[in-house]
Amino acid sequence: MYSVQEREESPALIGADELLPNLHFYLLYLTVIMPRSKKNKLHTREKHHQAQGETQGLRGAKKKALPSSSSAPLQAVLQSKPAKRSCSIRRCPPKAQPTITKSVSNTKLSKGVNCKTENKKSSSKASPSKAKSQRGPLTEMSNILVQFLMQMYKMKKPIKKADMLKIIHKKYKNSFSEILSRASFNIEVVFGVDLKEVDGMKHLYALVNKMDLPYNGRVHRARGFPKTGLLMTILGVIFMNGNRATEQKIWEFLNKMKIHAGKRHFIFGEPKKLITQDFVKLKYLEYRQVPGSVPPRYEFLWGPRAYAETSKMKILQFFAKINQTIPSAFTSWYEEALQDEKERAQATIPLRADNQCYGSE
Repeated sequence: MYSVQEREESPALIGADELLPNLHFYLLYLTVIMPRSKKNKLHTREKHHQAQGETQGLRGAKKKALPSSSSAPLQAVLQSKPAKRSCSIRRCPPKAQPTITKSVSNTKLSKGVNCKTENKKSSSKASPSKAKSQRGPLTEMSNILVQFLMQMYKMKKPIKKADMLKIIHKKYKNSFSEILSRASFNIEVVFGVDLKEVDGMKHLYALVNKMDLPYNGRVHRARGFPKTGLLMTILGVIFMNGNRATEQKIWEFLNKMKIHAGKRHFIFGEPKKLITQDFVKLKYLEYRQVPGSVPPRYEFLWGPRAYAETSKMKILQFFAKINQTIPSAFTSWYEEALQDEKERAQATIPLRADNQCYGSE
């Protein structure tokens, strides 16, 4: 769970669909920071289902802090305009930055690569050089750290503070906590993976998936990156559309995030198969025909495994973190999530009573 430093100022009201620019930004975060050559290598490995050569890409990333000029500038990827407001939520003032209390204790997330309100109004014609100039050295160091952490996660290797310090320029070692905080935030909102310190004495960290997708969240053996962030995003869209969302609604949302059916994504692979087959087969999603629809239309609902591994409140917390606000800012959705929490708690009471009776016999 994370906390947000609350200010005395009243949060501003924004439209629910204005969640999109922030989701869009974080999802395309690696598209901005990765050099074009590395993205091509990742795409090739996805295509051939191979895992070789990953450490070589890491060495290349260490030498190259800035992305190549062929990488898409930040302003260029933030082109999607939010739809009309369907439900108002409250956003905390821009200076109120979230902190990750479980993974990196008492470390403030600075502006860094975090999506700002002004980004929504940025011109899509900004040059790559201008986009580069807007990123400071701490952001560049956090970019390198993200790539290192994801390589360690994929190879299931322990994450040591000493190793992380080795890849950070000595000039910025005193800012390690800030750099680590930025990196862990972006990994969480893009991949749905939490960075946690598991041994304070030895300074060991672990990346823990928010849900139990197979193969460390990758769904398939030795393929790409964790898909948990995408799954939680879809669960959020379903929740925020009355606990069911038509296939059209899902793809409208994902298309604005540059995820298209039939078009391979360098993080998520072929998204239509992943969403309509893999997530459904794993029982995270239900995919069914809308009753009475002619011609037939299809809709998505939460599957039984989604209800077992997460909750509406956790999904709301995930969306709130992306938007640098608090869950209660989501008004009616927060009330529904609270009710869901109460029902879950009440459902566990009879089970506890049965266990106590069984133990006393």
